[in-house]
Amino acid sequence: MLSKLSINTINPATKSCGIFFILLFSVSLLGAQAKIEVRDTKKSFGFVKKGEVVKINYVVKNIGNSPLIIEEIEVSCSCTKSEFSPQPILPNTTQTVTLIFNTETTYDRQDRVALLHSNGSNKPIKLRYKGVVLSK
Repeated sequence: MLSKLSINTINPATKSCGIFFILLFSVSLLGAQAKIEVRDTKKSFGFVKKGEVVKINYVVKNIGNSPLIIEEIEVSCSCTKSEFSPQPILPNTTQTVTLIFNTETTYDRQDRVALLHSNGSNKPIKLRYKGVVLSK
């Protein structure tokens, strides 16, 4: 008994076209990424009296083509807290990040750095703030 053997062949042009579109789709996914921009990373709060709470705002912009997510803001001491929205920053939009510096336990010249970690950069962005805390 002989059975019929059926061989399906794919047209080489169709195969090449399919591979091309898979590669194109892969490259477009690799090119989609968030990119962070903070124009003024150095701020001065001037002169304040000991015990005052200083709020320093930084405008973060997503200049990439995929949503930007602020993962955390690393502060150097317990005198500083951060506020930011956990919502993704869409391409070509901004969000304000606020550092809250409590001067109760500090005095004299202050020069501090907070590190902003996000999916928009391989290394953290340094947010620097400085000023002078005067005694009461």
